[in-house]
Amino acid sequence: MLNSATDTAEHTANQRFLDRCGKPLGLKVEQISVPADQIASKALRMASSDSLTDVLELDGSELPQFAQTEGLRPLDEVGVDTVGLSASAKSLGSYDGTQYGIARSVNSLALIYNTELLKDAGIAPPTTWKELRAAAKKLTAGDTYGMAFSASPNADGVYQFLPFFWSADGDETKIDNGKGEAALQLWKDLVADGSVSKSVVNWNQQDVNDQFVAGRAAMMINGPWQVPVLSAQKNVDWAVAGIPVPEAGKPAVPPIGGTVMAVPKNDEDPAREKNAGKVLNCLNSEKNQLEWGDSVNNVPTRATAARAYAQQNPKLAAFAELVTTARSRTAKVGTGWPVVGDALAGAFQSVLTGRTSPEQALHRAQQQASAGK
Repeated sequence: MLNSATDTAEHTANQRFLDRCGKPLGLKVEQISVPADQIASKALRMASSDSLTDVLELDGSELPQFAQTEGLRPLDEVGVDTVGLSASAKSLGSYDGTQYGIARSVNSLALIYNTELLKDAGIAPPTTWKELRAAAKKLTAGDTYGMAFSASPNADGVYQFLPFFWSADGDETKIDNGKGEAALQLWKDLVADGSVSKSVVNWNQQDVNDQFVAGRAAMMINGPWQVPVLSAQKNVDWAVAGIPVPEAGKPAVPPIGGTVMAVPKNDEDPAREKNAGKVLNCLNSEKNQLEWGDSVNNVPTRATAARAYAQQNPKLAAFAELVTTARSRTAKVGTGWPVVGDALAGAFQSVLTGRTSPEQALHRAQQQASAGK
């Protein structure tokens, strides 16, 4: 298996599951782990020399790149059971209507807030954009901003912009459809109000978490990957809520994130493909998904396991709810996503730095995306 489990603890935990699933089949599963940003290039080099691993685990946003080359085996052809997966999880592992990858667990974004600061201000976690703007303004005092998010000109910033863009009915296939401007205007207003630091244009998601833990932000948009740090610190009591939406009653539509496991084609030894399928079925049993989700603070993708996860982890239940309405960044644009993501990043950067209006920014973003395609 080629994966990005370079962290010693994650690599060791992962091997425990691989041994659990391989041993009954008489198989030994070895991990080849490289940094996440090197997975795609490493896999392509291995494929060119016919040495690609039996299982390829990569970020869901990278799946279309490999599926398009017809180098992956559709999961149903190797006996992988995808029944019971959430619709969002299926979209993460699909390309052009075919399931090529399966995710053991997924993540998304939520509103994480300082319970003490909100309580002292007499504020409930905001559920709408209007409430968010009012709460952020009221919570801003001294060295503490009411709100923090990442607006960096890369994947972190784009990932954090999407819940606002999509919840406003923004469309990555027609960026300037007149809907996404509201999301840009909200971000612009929060900064103009002084409720959000102007430095968000430089902050990645880790920087945002650092601001929150230091007490310099009362609320933040972030994901479950921050839970280990949040749980280890003693200064801030925190809780998780859904992402505010434009109007009450509308569902939040955040991006779904995580890795998917795929089976590269092996025409010379189809038995290895079948064995890979068996290992994936074991890794994605309800029991194993639940245990893995607990270990990495991510939500299992089988609906039954996700419900159990929410019950066992009430503090993180909001994440389990949000992934049901989340969707894949590549669902609509496939291999065109990197170009679209760059265009969106340019849009919110130009608006937050005062160079263009939301309308101009998204019109330019659409031109950039079209030219890139």
